[in-house]
Amino acid sequence: MAVHGIDLGTTYSCIASVDDVSRPTVHRNQEDTDTTPSVVFFETPDNVVVGQTAKDSAVIEPDLVVSRIKRDMGHEVTRTMHGRPYTPEEISAFVLRKLAEDARTATGITVGDVVITVPAYFGAAERDATRKAGQIAGLNVIDIISEPIAAAITYGVLNPGQDARILVYDLGGGTFDTTVIALVDGDIEVVCTDGDHELGGADWDDRLVEHLAERFRQEHPDVADPLDDKQTEQQLRRDAEELKKTLTTRTKHVVRVMHEGRVAKVEITREEFEGLTRDLLDRTIDITRKTLNTARAKGVDGFDHLVLVGGSAKMPAVTEALTKELGVAPRLQDPDLAVAKGAALYAFEETYRRLLSAGDRGRAEEMAARAGLSDGQRQQIAGRTIKTVASRAFGIKATASNTRREYVAHLVNANDPLPADVTEGFATLDDFQTRVAIEVMEQAGAVASDAIEDNNKIAEGDLKIPPGKPAGFPIEVTFSLDTSGLLHVTAREDESGERLELSVRIGGMSEEEVAESRAALARVQVS
Repeated sequence: MAVHGIDLGTTYSCIASVDDVSRPTVHRNQEDTDTTPSVVFFETPDNVVVGQTAKDSAVIEPDLVVSRIKRDMGHEVTRTMHGRPYTPEEISAFVLRKLAEDARTATGITVGDVVITVPAYFGAAERDATRKAGQIAGLNVIDIISEPIAAAITYGVLNPGQDARILVYDLGGGTFDTTVIALVDGDIEVVCTDGDHELGGADWDDRLVEHLAERFRQEHPDVADPLDDKQTEQQLRRDAEELKKTLTTRTKHVVRVMHEGRVAKVEITREEFEGLTRDLLDRTIDITRKTLNTARAKGVDGFDHLVLVGGSAKMPAVTEALTKELGVAPRLQDPDLAVAKGAALYAFEETYRRLLSAGDRGRAEEMAARAGLSDGQRQQIAGRTIKTVASRAFGIKATASNTRREYVAHLVNANDPLPADVTEGFATLDDFQTRVAIEVMEQAGAVASDAIEDNNKIAEGDLKIPPGKPAGFPIEVTFSLDTSGLLHVTAREDESGERLELSVRIGGMSEEEVAESRAALARVQVS
C-alpha cells in the first residue's frame, strides 16, 4: 500500500513517498520541478489553477490569485472568488489536490493515506484546519507532524546509528521554528520547541518589495506609488523573490522596476539586503537562544549538530549569524525537500507499526518487502518511538472566587511531553448555578501568561449543573493533547460522576461543513 508525506508550505509545497529500496523520494510535478508554489488562481468558478502558472497569473489578475494562505489556517477568514467565499482549509485543499494528482501522474499510484507537516509552533486550531484541508482534498490524513520532526527523521535515516542532540533551525517561506531534538538508538525525542508562525522568507521578500518601490519613488516622484497598482505590486513580489535567491550566490544584482511606462534601474548588494532585514534575522536568533535556554532548563546542555531546514535558511547571512552566535558551523540538510522526505518516512513507518499493532502482519510484511527492508530494518522501525512536546500552553478561562478576577488556568504548558492527559478540579462560583461556561484558551504570545488578553479562545461549550447546588459545587476538566498537537476537552460534574462530553469546535469549519465542502469542491477542476 502506498502512503505519502506532504510538506504543505506557505510559499512552496511538495509530496514524497518511500521507494522500492526504502529511500524517500520526492515526486516531481507536471511542470517537472520538485516543489510547487502554494499559489491558487481562480480562473473560473469551475476551474482552479495551482502552482507556477497561478503564480505567474498574479501579475495579470491579482484579484483572482491567493498566496500565503497557510498564515490564515485556523482563523475564520474567507476569500471571495467569483461570488463564492472560500475558507483557508478549502484553498489549501486545492494545493493538496494538485500535489496528489501530480504524484499520481508521475507514479501511476493514487494518493490516499498521507501525513501532512505543519510548523512546530502551530497551535491546535491551525493543526486541526490542516487536517480538514486534507479531508476536503479527498485524502485520508493519518497524522499531522511537525516540520522539525520530519527533518530530524530524514537526518536520522541518512545518518543511521548516530546518537546525537540536534538543533533544527527551520526558516520556511512563511514560518520559523527552532527545535532541540534528541536521537537515541533510532528513537526521536523533541526536547523543546519555539517559533513564530508569522515570520518567514516572505517577510524578507516584503522588505525588498518596499525597498524597490521606494527607489522608484525617489527616481520618479511625479508618478503614482507603484504599490498602489496591484499588477505592479505582484511583479515586484516576483522580482523580490528572485532577487533574494540571486543574492544567495551573488554579491550584487540589478532589478528594473517598471511602472506606468517609467523605469528605475535599482542595484542592490547583498550587504544592503542584509542591512534591510537584519532585525528579522535577529528575531530568529533571539528565538533560537530562548529555545536553547529552555532545553538547558530541561537538562539538555548544548547540541551536537545544527541542521538548517527551509529554503530561506540558504541565505548566507543565516549561516554567518548562527556560526557567530553558537560557534558551530550549520549543516544545510536538503533544506527544500527534507521535510517532505521525513513526512514520507514517517507515513511509511507509522503505517507499518499500526498494521502490526492491529494484528495485520501480512499487509505489514507486504509493505516492508515492497520497500526492500531487511529484517533488521523491520525490527528497528517496529520499535522506533517518536516523542514530541506541546507547542503552546492550553487552559480554560477561570474566575477567582474571592476577587472575581478572570484569568487563564493552564492545564498543559508549552514544551510539556505529549501525549498529555491532564485533569484538574474547579468549582462553581454562585449558589444555584445551572451551567458553567467552559472556554478553552491557547497561549497567543511568545510567553505563557494567565492574562485573558494574552490568550486566544479556540473553543467553548456549556456544562450543565444539577439544580439547587450551592457555590463551590465541584467539576472536573480534562485536556487530552495528542502527539499530533490536536486537542480534545471534556468536563464532568462530580456528584453523579457522569462524564459529560464537551462538544467543542476547533478551527474554522465543522465536520459537517468539511463534508459539504469536499462534495462541492470535487466538481471543481484543478490543474
